[in-house]
Amino acid sequence: MPTLTQLRTLAFWRYFLRLQLGLFLFGVAVSLMLEAHIGLDPWSALHDVLSARTGLSFGRITQGIGLLLILGSALALSVRPGLATVCNMLLIGPWVDLLRVQPWFPGQSGVLGGSVQFVGGILVTGLATAVYIGAGMGAGPRDGLAMGLSRRISRSLRATRIGIEATVLALAFVLGGSIGLGTILFALLMGPVMQANLHLFGVSTDPSPRAATS
Repeated sequence: MPTLTQLRTLAFWRYFLRLQLGLFLFGVAVSLMLEAHIGLDPWSALHDVLSARTGLSFGRITQGIGLLLILGSALALSVRPGLATVCNMLLIGPWVDLLRVQPWFPGQSGVLGGSVQFVGGILVTGLATAVYIGAGMGAGPRDGLAMGLSRRISRSLRATRIGIEATVLALAFVLGGSIGLGTILFALLMGPVMQANLHLFGVSTDPSPRAATS
């Protein structure tokens, strides 16, 4: 978390604005995929079915799992949570809620249009990840898990992300989650897209907060 000295620097606020832009883009990406109506990504499918089974809201389930991932990544993978970790958990949901109710926000009802929009959402997700992680204030709970595990097992981020998404997908399926074409597309494409964007923007695969933001 930022110190009082960091809060007084222009560099901190520049990186903080970059973080907020990345989280907004993340909200756009999630909204695009949800409104494509061809199935949910693995994490959303899991959150949705757990919400139905527990009676808790989708947002509460998302925050609860996010908190568990933060604690697990810190204890098992030495991934230090940062300001971005907390902001990710708290702010993306409200952006999604706001964007989806706008009359101008695109929605699809067919498979072809839905597939194009869903893939667009995946591409925006990769961009958003590079933007907010590049702020050097930490990674979100799910990205931190993927990047920390990638370093721990010495496997590529692409392979690690695909493995995590496939595991979550299987769990959501067993529990009766909403599985569709979009679910498969996300599980297969998100890892390569994320890795490509991090490489393109020169962002380190270490998700821990950096002192460079001071």
